Amino acid sequence: MIEADWVMGFVALLLVSPGVPAAAQRPPAARSVHDRYAALLANPRQLDDSTRLHELFRVNWEYQMTEYPEFATDVGYPGQNARWTDNSLAAIARRKRELQEPLAVINSIRRERLGAADRLNYDLFKRGVEEHIAASRFPDEYLAVTQLGGVQQDVGQLLARMPTARVSDYEDIMSRLNGVPTLVDQTVVLLEQGLGAGVTPPRITLRDVPQQITELIPDSALASPLLKPFTHFPAAIGAAERARLAAAAVAAYTERVAPAYRRLRDYLAGTYLPRARETVAMSALPDGAAWYALRVRQFTTTSLTPQQIHELGLAEVRRIRATMDSVIASTGFQGTFAEFARFVRTDPRFFYADSASLVQGYRDIAKRIDPGLIRLFGRLPRLPYGVTTIPSYTARSQTTAYYQPGSPDAGRPGWFYVNTYDLKSRPKWEMEALTLHESVPGHHLQIALSQEMTGVPEFRRYGGYTAFVEGWGLYAEGLGPELGLYEDPYSKFGQLTYEMWRAVRLVIDTGIHALGWSRERAIQFFKDNAPKADQDITVEVDRYIVWPGQALAYKIGQLKLRELRDSAALALGSGFDVRAFHDEVLRNGALPLDLLERDVRDWMAARNVK
Repeated sequence: MIEADWVMGFVALLLVSPGVPAAAQRPPAARSVHDRYAALLANPRQLDDSTRLHELFRVNWEYQMTEYPEFATDVGYPGQNARWTDNSLAAIARRKRELQEPLAVINSIRRERLGAADRLNYDLFKRGVEEHIAASRFPDEYLAVTQLGGVQQDVGQLLARMPTARVSDYEDIMSRLNGVPTLVDQTVVLLEQGLGAGVTPPRITLRDVPQQITELIPDSALASPLLKPFTHFPAAIGAAERARLAAAAVAAYTERVAPAYRRLRDYLAGTYLPRARETVAMSALPDGAAWYALRVRQFTTTSLTPQQIHELGLAEVRRIRATMDSVIASTGFQGTFAEFARFVRTDPRFFYADSASLVQGYRDIAKRIDPGLIRLFGRLPRLPYGVTTIPSYTARSQTTAYYQPGSPDAGRPGWFYVNTYDLKSRPKWEMEALTLHESVPGHHLQIALSQEMTGVPEFRRYGGYTAFVEGWGLYAEGLGPELGLYEDPYSKFGQLTYEMWRAVRLVIDTGIHALGWSRERAIQFFKDNAPKADQDITVEVDRYIVWPGQALAYKIGQLKLRELRDSAALALGSGFDVRAFHDEVLRNGALPLDLLERDVRDWMAARNVK
């Protein structure tokens, strides 16, 4: 999983960034962007269509970087690190209106006069803007806090990712710290609006959020995750400056930050949670069925209906279960599936005794994978990655692991975050599959290669489609045997458990949001089919509840990638080269599945001609 679904792409940020709201009026640079959009429309034939298209991409990228400074920090775009996004009601409404500006420009460009590469850029940009105009009718911004994200999690995580090489970097962090009260105030306004409109996360999913805030604001300022950058300074910053910056950070925390978060915690516990809805389905929200249908289309990049996806999930559950039964038989275990599942979830041999050993185990697996990548890929990324732990103040409500993209421009590596909460729910037999998915050849390899693309607009380097990215992650889990993994039946069972996990999602997500399933029914279906720990199952089901449609992308994407690989191997016969196939799949970065299929089939046809 990518943290906060970073891969939804650039246009997702054109609407609202509900996890990380903030302060300030429309920045001056954004106002100049508005004028440049107008100029591109004023005399559309003054420049050729390709030139206008690339100017549109530049203008829109500047708009994103100034409107969404958190995104600018992540990609390494300079000059925005002292600011937060303005998530006032007025700014959100303005940004929704302003989606019409890039659409008007792209519609004025004659696609037939573009080269092949620019036609792809044109199609991706236009498709994204149109989808987000369609989504703008739904008030996603009212869902500003969930157990998975919001101002109580995203602020600390962003501050920890900010540059810390110079004094000016720390001054930027200070500016953002001092902006936290406005973040909280804007969040409360959005939550209040949601209460009035009947748009809230389900109450049951919010149960840990007040405690998340409590863990964020200990009595000792420098013990707070928010002030982590001020506990370790680079050698280039002298002692006097360190003392000054640390003192300023402690003052900001004590006088402004901690009081603001205490207000938010009290509001959530005393007002918001008691009034949050008891239903769990997106279909229970105003216009919820249409809202969910749109999310399904966006996350899967297909026209599949919830009912079709549900039935596909049931078929995949049956297929994978048969393979799991075969693997269990190979171990010599005498007993039922449920008894084997209980055995591998409880026997001490399958668990580490301490969190440091768990993390080291993941690092060792990653080191074993790295040398074999050259057998499957002709091109590998230059950007490094590391393995670290999910912050303790979010771990209880977070999934087993996630990947946080790095940035070549920002000089930041990718990070594979692993959950060390409740070690008895973190079995060794799941670790190989999870490492393949989150690091290499999964998320890190694919996303870093995308970021390192040349000759493409910035939105192509840093955007994405969940069905492609998460589908690739799940496909990468299946590459384990080709990389020397899954050599014992328990690790193979772990890989099948993770594939089953993604098949179960197809059933549960559509079951909850479109077919009337209860939370309890979803949890039981998960338990009956995927031998994951109860803690994981509960966290996962609650994740599907507050992130409707996202979980569908994994299996849908993986099945398409497997279909394309099988088709290429059959069509090309002895001429099939898995390295060339993988390089072609990854060559254009993340694509909608229909455009990926078109590209791969064109590639197959060209190789057949040769």
